Amino acid sequence: MNDSITDLKKSGLDVMRAFAGEEYAVQRAASTNDFNRDLRALSELSMGSVWTRPDLERATRSLVTVGILTALGRSHELSIHMNAALNNGCTPAQLKEVILQAVIYCGFPAANEASRIAEDTFRKRGITF
Repeated sequence: MNDSITDLKKSGLDVMRAFAGEEYAVQRAASTNDFNRDLRALSELSMGSVWTRPDLERATRSLVTVGILTALGRSHELSIHMNAALNNGCTPAQLKEVILQAVIYCGFPAANEASRIAEDTFRKRGITF
């Protein structure tokens, strides 16, 4: 593997650790196997090449990601990225606004699911709204 790809993978893992936490990174590494190894490597590469770009702050990228995952109805990833958004400096009020915006373009079912995930995330972190 060439050095630039190795550097991107390392950057991607660093981003993951920063926003998902060390526990997530350890669990992810422990559950990597021959089946999912290549997919995870692609994930690390993409995170290293996109999340480290200079023109959007990580908090803004997190808000965009929460909106996209809400629209796609990807609950598992949305749960991870709700935590990531908070770790990246987003406020519960900002996350609420993204969910309200999603009502217009994604519909109530998607926004209701995102709201449920947000409230569950806040509760687990001891955040009151």
